[in-house]
Amino acid sequence: MPLTLPPPAGAHDPVTPEGHQEPVTPEHRASGPPSQAQPLLRQEAKGEEEEGEETGVQGAWGTATAEPGWRVWGKAAEAAAAEEGQGEARGAAAAGSGSPAGGAGGGRGSWRRLLAWLRRPPQCCPCAAPLPRSAAHCCHGGTKMAALAYNLGKREINHYFSVRSAKVLALVAVLLLAACHLASRRYRGNDSCEYLLSSGRFLGEKVWQPHSCMMHKYKISEAKNCLVDKHIAFIGDSRIRQLFYSFVKIINPQFKEEGNKHGNIPFEDKISSVKVDFLWHPEVNGSMKQCIKVWTEDSVAKPHVIVAGAATWSIKIHNGSNEALSQYKMNITSIAPLLEKLAKTSDVYWVLQDPVYEDLLSENRKMITNEKIDAYNEAAVSILNSSTRNSKSNVKMFSVSKLIAQETITESLDGLHLPESSRETSAMILMNVYCNKILKPVDGSCCQPRPPLTLIQKLAACFFTLSIIGYLIFYIIHRNTHRKNKPCTDLESGEEKKNIINTSVSPLEILLQSFCKLGLIMAYFYMCDRANLFMKENKFYTHSTFFIPIIYILVLGVFYNENTKETKVLNREQTDEWKGWMQLVILIYHISGASTFLPVYMHIRVLVAAYLFQTGYGHFSYFWIKGDFGIHRVCQVLFRLNFLVVVLCIVMDRPYQFYYFVPLVTVWFMVIYVTLALWPQIIQKKANGNCFWHFGLLLKLAFLLLCICFLAYSQGAFEKIFSLWPLSKCFELKGNVYEWWFRWRLDRYVVFHGMLFAFIYLALQKRQVLSEGKGEPLFSNKISNFLLFISVVSFLTYSIWASSCKNKAECNELHPSVSVVQILAFILIRNIPGYARSVYSSFFAWFGKISLELFICQYHIWLAADTRGILVLIPGNPMLNIIVSTFIFVCVAHEISQITNDLAQIIIPKDNSSLLKRLACIAAFFCGLLILSSIQDKSRH
Repeated sequence: MPLTLPPPAGAHDPVTPEGHQEPVTPEHRASGPPSQAQPLLRQEAKGEEEEGEETGVQGAWGTATAEPGWRVWGKAAEAAAAEEGQGEARGAAAAGSGSPAGGAGGGRGSWRRLLAWLRRPPQCCPCAAPLPRSAAHCCHGGTKMAALAYNLGKREINHYFSVRSAKVLALVAVLLLAACHLASRRYRGNDSCEYLLSSGRFLGEKVWQPHSCMMHKYKISEAKNCLVDKHIAFIGDSRIRQLFYSFVKIINPQFKEEGNKHGNIPFEDKISSVKVDFLWHPEVNGSMKQCIKVWTEDSVAKPHVIVAGAATWSIKIHNGSNEALSQYKMNITSIAPLLEKLAKTSDVYWVLQDPVYEDLLSENRKMITNEKIDAYNEAAVSILNSSTRNSKSNVKMFSVSKLIAQETITESLDGLHLPESSRETSAMILMNVYCNKILKPVDGSCCQPRPPLTLIQKLAACFFTLSIIGYLIFYIIHRNTHRKNKPCTDLESGEEKKNIINTSVSPLEILLQSFCKLGLIMAYFYMCDRANLFMKENKFYTHSTFFIPIIYILVLGVFYNENTKETKVLNREQTDEWKGWMQLVILIYHISGASTFLPVYMHIRVLVAAYLFQTGYGHFSYFWIKGDFGIHRVCQVLFRLNFLVVVLCIVMDRPYQFYYFVPLVTVWFMVIYVTLALWPQIIQKKANGNCFWHFGLLLKLAFLLLCICFLAYSQGAFEKIFSLWPLSKCFELKGNVYEWWFRWRLDRYVVFHGMLFAFIYLALQKRQVLSEGKGEPLFSNKISNFLLFISVVSFLTYSIWASSCKNKAECNELHPSVSVVQILAFILIRNIPGYARSVYSSFFAWFGKISLELFICQYHIWLAADTRGILVLIPGNPMLNIIVSTFIFVCVAHEISQITNDLAQIIIPKDNSSLLKRLACIAAFFCGLLILSSIQDKSRH
């Protein structure tokens, strides 16, 4: 007979509005994906399941929920052995359920019993999942062996590879990678400018990726702001002149390449007082030396930046003779001390010669070969780098242009001069080298020093250090106590006597342990995105980098599926699955840089709206059914939503609004709470006695919609509200609240739609209009088919519209009104067919339980430079780097989820008097934080 696998040990009840069915609560803990064919990770089983209460936070990325345990596989083998009447097989299955004999030491015996059992004549075999009807009657020995081997193998793997072991492996990987990067920095130097000037590669055709750091693309205003009152001088031949033109066009794109090609070319921007000169000196000779010597005199104003280089004219005029190379060496030797002297007060760059495309060279340039160019470059490097007694020359070698030219010289028109795109890249590199240390752009990590620690960061480091020391002391004391009370042997009877000890874990120990682990995790956050330890790279979008991972996770999600415990609309497993696959798609969207592709951007906007829809649906369902408007509920939700973000704001020195989705969900939760908690409080129990209360609730919702419309079209009123202190400290970004208004306005109606959908659904369910039994369509066949048809058409229509938008501004204007069409269409398609409601993807559901942590943690330990780039733990191998960084990232998110749940039980007690005391302490903490933040802001200005 076919066997189905048992439900997860830690599975929770689905979301249903009936009285006997409690909606989901954030007390549930995040765990590994329980599935019919689940991944290797499993969490250590826990003895108690946490109580469940509500739907609300669960729909808002904010639950940080987790199941208490992962099941150990092997139950199917146990049932099969029982059916065959084999005692030994029963023992093997019992070992698979977690006993030490079968787990750690019984693997070999399990496989012996498996082989002995498989020698029996073929019979109907127990399979890991129900077989099709045609194959369910009987199957051959090969299928039997595959089915039992599948379950036994899974049992053996899961015994050794659990969530705990995965996290230990992630910790070891972090320590090894940090040690390797630290050693590499000490060996190769810690100057990212060296990498920017000397190494890199192309991402695609035109995107240049420096080694280990990110290059910022400067806009006109940024370039002028950086170069105000600055003088830049370019000295050299026609190639240096090309670089001069590209550099000037960053400041003034209208500047034309005209004038005497073999003469000096001046440029000046009088508004910003920027002066850029090109000085025609095509050979390294006495003329160039005299020009440089003038700048070394104290009475003459020196340029702030000097870019020099020449060689091709010397090769051409002297027909590539060796005598010319010898003279070049002598001339450079005489100029080198002058350049060194200038380099003490100015930035001096010597541009090495780019290769040529010999096939395109004209007859009078045929003597300029790549072999000759390499010889001249070697001479320049050897002389300039050894021109000082110091270990390192102050003159910087601009050698990266050679690498750029090697990829693009074939596009040259004459074989000598580079195409415009290559010159623009070299000019942008020069701009990064000089301006990054001045403007400190977030996505320009090259040539930037590590930001100094703020006062708040120093206090946070002291707090976490003390927490780690305190926990270690507590652990040593506890261990010594445990040793004193460990079992001892009675010599007379030979029996073990055990002292009775209290094994309960104290809140102080949980608190210290949680902050100890959190301190170590925050150190990893800081190393990844603030210290210059790990590398960062730019994003580069291609269709394959986005859609191939999407297909891959879709296959995994379909493969790991299970039957739901309940078949209600938007039951717990289904909402976890929904959050999970959306979060994975958003992660892929971020790391692939797919925001540049408008159709993908618009569909991701719908996914963000869907999370807010779940916020409205979940919180409304809880308040409507439970009627619990107590302060404990509010504090619990706010803590779980904001704990990690507040810690990161302190440790990473970022404003609260930077993590925009958490403020968004927090504000909407408070809006929902105030709307339903204000007099008259209308809940389902009251409304069931008198239908008049339904109209009262609809009036409340109508008033809420009116307020949303007013704030959406009155930017001034919105900004006045959120510019008030202390709200301004939370919602300002770059000195104003415009970004917050834009984010709020983009999805202003979808929470209201979620609340309205919950009200209509619960009303229909109460009147038994819906058929939510297992395998039953939600409505009658005709109505179900009609709604399915309408949903599919609406779904496709929105996708077509989103793909045909001309620009983001046009799409964003219509998005708030039409995004609900896509969301409702998905809900109906997912829930109308009975078979669709009866299954869910445990793979997606596992990620859905930690979706909040995944969303927040990606900012700093998966992406880099505050999501602008990609964290590089393993350079030179993008695929392996993604695998390793993703593994560590997911383990960290899961651990933070557990820490949040542990701290929530301690910091937010259910006793109101204790809770009020804690709230007073929290209020004092935030007051101190605001005062310190104000002091920091004044010191920065």
